[in-house]
Amino acid sequence: MHIMKRVVILGGGYGGQAVANQLIEHGVPSDTIITLIDRMPFQGLKTEYYALAAGTVSDLEVRVAFPRDPRLLLTYGEVLDVDLQRQVVIMDGDGGEIAYDNLVIALGCTDKFHGIVGAEEYACSIQTFSATRKTYQLLNDVKPNGQVTIVGGGLSGVEVAAELRESRGDLNIRILDRGPSILSAFPAKLQGYVSDWFREHDVEMRGNVSLTRVEPGMLYDGNCTDPIYTDETVWTAGIQPVELVQRMDLPKDPSGRLIINEYHQLPQHTNVYIVGDCASLPYAPSGQAAGAQGKQVADVIHAIWEGKTPKLGKIKLKGMLGSLGKKAGFGLMGKTALMGRVPRMLKTGVLWKSKHHIG
Repeated sequence: MHIMKRVVILGGGYGGQAVANQLIEHGVPSDTIITLIDRMPFQGLKTEYYALAAGTVSDLEVRVAFPRDPRLLLTYGEVLDVDLQRQVVIMDGDGGEIAYDNLVIALGCTDKFHGIVGAEEYACSIQTFSATRKTYQLLNDVKPNGQVTIVGGGLSGVEVAAELRESRGDLNIRILDRGPSILSAFPAKLQGYVSDWFREHDVEMRGNVSLTRVEPGMLYDGNCTDPIYTDETVWTAGIQPVELVQRMDLPKDPSGRLIINEYHQLPQHTNVYIVGDCASLPYAPSGQAAGAQGKQVADVIHAIWEGKTPKLGKIKLKGMLGSLGKKAGFGLMGKTALMGRVPRMLKTGVLWKSKHHIG
């Protein structure tokens, strides 16, 4: 009897979805089956979760269907562990074990709480679809003139603050950051533009805050004796690879991402590919980077199927776009800073393309 070869993809986000689509598009050998495992029956467009949390888009608008194909098996459930020696994926509940010949780990990231007491228990998250739905409910149940605090002034924090301002003009919104200014990783010009937008739209910015603990209704700043009162707290102060990857005893970079070879494989287990936020890439984690890397992983698998040596070019990223509500935005294309309506329109276009699998 002929045994089917199994390519198992963990996670149907930007990276996992790109691997699956590209493998199917370029042809799958008749003795091979692809299994895509996710906890949801669709891909959630994570770069748009800020809008779901703020209540400005419906859940349906940030969902993308998984590819449908006879060579693709969709499996739903929670991945508990991976046994690299036995080459099996261990599923939660009665999901049992799923054997693989090739494995793609594309499980993305989770919040990083930097050891701050109570942050995980009492702050809202926008890292998973399910967590974002809860965050939406909590934020939109805050009473009129209530206080929402966003911890972390990077791209996610800025987008949540701006979108929530558009959704709830009655709320007091503040954004806290460890550094002196929001968007510290971006050019001064962009920082200035976004800070001006926040001032104009009555969003309070507080820098040099070093949180020590989070409690219901209360935040404590190590640099200040007075507690900071809040009704709800949204956590956007850093990410790390998912817990399954954190537990793996393999070489990692300082961000906890797995070190991979030039073909995106684990050097010790070359039939295992790491894609997206779990992989040590030379750029910051993003949906765009995961998608581009996912396509390359599919190319490597195809080359191996055909008995060829994979040839990979350098991954080229198109820059970064952020939104300030539905009418304004900011972006960075190479060294060029974009501000105003144009980057916001570009972002809308990118979203449309990812919903329709174009690009």
